[in-house]
Amino acid sequence: MSDAMTVRRALAQSGLVPVDAHALLGHVLGQGRAWLAAHGEDAVDRTQAEAFFALAKRRRDGEPVAYLTGVREFWGLPLLVSPAVLIPRPETETLVELVLARLPSDRPVRVLDLGTGSGAIALAIAHERPRAQVLATDRSTEALDLAGENARRLRLPNVAFACADWYAGLPPDADDTPFDLVASNPPYVAAGDPHLAEGDLRFEPQAALTPGGDGLGALRTIIAGAGERLVSGGTLAVEHGYEQSEAVRALFAAAEFTDIVVARDLAGIARVVAARTR
Repeated sequence: MSDAMTVRRALAQSGLVPVDAHALLGHVLGQGRAWLAAHGEDAVDRTQAEAFFALAKRRRDGEPVAYLTGVREFWGLPLLVSPAVLIPRPETETLVELVLARLPSDRPVRVLDLGTGSGAIALAIAHERPRAQVLATDRSTEALDLAGENARRLRLPNVAFACADWYAGLPPDADDTPFDLVASNPPYVAAGDPHLAEGDLRFEPQAALTPGGDGLGALRTIIAGAGERLVSGGTLAVEHGYEQSEAVRALFAAAEFTDIVVARDLAGIARVVAARTR
């Protein structure tokens, strides 16, 4: 009996840090962390153990936990993820917080989320602002399929999806009717940044991480084109990279935005810039 594979033994033999081991074994067993803690001596059958140790090896080889489980929580919402999209990160919740502070809850508003990926930002906004009509775009049809499935699973009918390359290819009604707010977490890592070859970033879609060059290309396009898509006094809010805040604020100023503000993430890093049209 002492040789039987148990929950505790499987976790100990995984070769992973505890948070990863718990996430993967919980995924295989269909149980949460609290259950694992309370059932350490429960048996893990051979099929489950083999599935867990196979995932553990892939994690030791560097694959992100979110891709191995197919799910990542963002803003309290369980989102399906795949290697076709970036893994939603806690720092992007800083953007959502700032956006929600700018969006009234007592009247209909129109929101555009550029480069939606898994749909994280759009779905968080739609969840918190049921009267908002959110249009989420991406140039990747794989990403849009995944984001659409997330919207269906979360039962959020106030989000629509469109294939577009930033502002190019927006549906006719999107070009004809201005938005109250435009939000985006675009690729912003500079080409050649060593982080692109490290950790989870090695497995994520490179086009969603870097636009090439100095990393500001997508931000330039988004900021320069936002004014004509926003109502008077409308808000543009974008996430940017470490040490890019000053450059991004300069782009906002050059595009004649006003009331420019910076928001910092939980690590204290300037992460988001938002401003209003004049």
